Amino acid sequence: MNAIQINNLSKSYGEHRGIENISFSVEEREIFGFIGPNGAGKSTTIRTLLALIRPTSGSAEIFGKDCMKQAAEIAKDVGYLPGESAYYDNMTVRELVQYAADLYGVKGDGKIKELSRRLDLDLSRKITDLSLGNKKKAGILCALLHSPKLIILDEPTSGLDPLIQQEFFTILKEENKRGATIFFSSHVLSEVQKICDRVGILKDGKMIGVQKISELRANSHKKISVTAEEIPAGHFDLGGITSYHQDANTATFMFMGNMGEILEKLSALNVRDLFIEEPTLEEIFMHYYR
Repeated sequence: MNAIQINNLSKSYGEHRGIENISFSVEEREIFGFIGPNGAGKSTTIRTLLALIRPTSGSAEIFGKDCMKQAAEIAKDVGYLPGESAYYDNMTVRELVQYAADLYGVKGDGKIKELSRRLDLDLSRKITDLSLGNKKKAGILCALLHSPKLIILDEPTSGLDPLIQQEFFTILKEENKRGATIFFSSHVLSEVQKICDRVGILKDGKMIGVQKISELRANSHKKISVTAEEIPAGHFDLGGITSYHQDANTATFMFMGNMGEILEKLSALNVRDLFIEEPTLEEIFMHYYR
């Protein structure tokens, strides 16, 4: 059984598109990345999954339960961090977290103490006095305190400083090792690369690919930069070469194809310096968006 199963899910707002015929699944205990620029439909998909909005058509299930018909039952097993959070300003962080614990029917004192320490979150401060980053930490604490089977995170790291981000990723990996499935929505591709097993790519409300991170890299271009004593004009006229730029005796380009062809061309030059690199996930992503 999959943790999440989405079939032909659509949501439209009158004439405005939300999402259109989205279908994909997330396996239990998987860390699944959901990526796309702002406005691609990531939050709409999540809100539909959580029955915060109703779909126009299609269906969605969490642990085999219908997201619309069994929403209350599903909520017990889900920890959710929204992209933008709104809390009661006059509450302290401790009161907010205790309120969340009471809703889930858990005590959670040990976990609250541990996570607040690791996230460097002062439980005695009022919500109104918190920075964006500290509000995000409070949201993370509320999402994780009941040890949910499924953790849904919508742009979870905005506002967090780099050290806290690293600790947050460590916490997520521990939750996953415990058995939790993690659905990680982001437009920051380097984050997805660090933590996720597979990634779904969303463009203009449509899924345009679901792949393993390793497959995204393996099936993509290589970045090549070569400096030689001389590079004759047209020396690298090969199929599969894009973004070619030559400045005197240095050529840089992207290549997708048989590397033997490139090595043959390189062997004919008096090479002084050579770099062959994997493209970043950002570059792979832009390839999908062209």
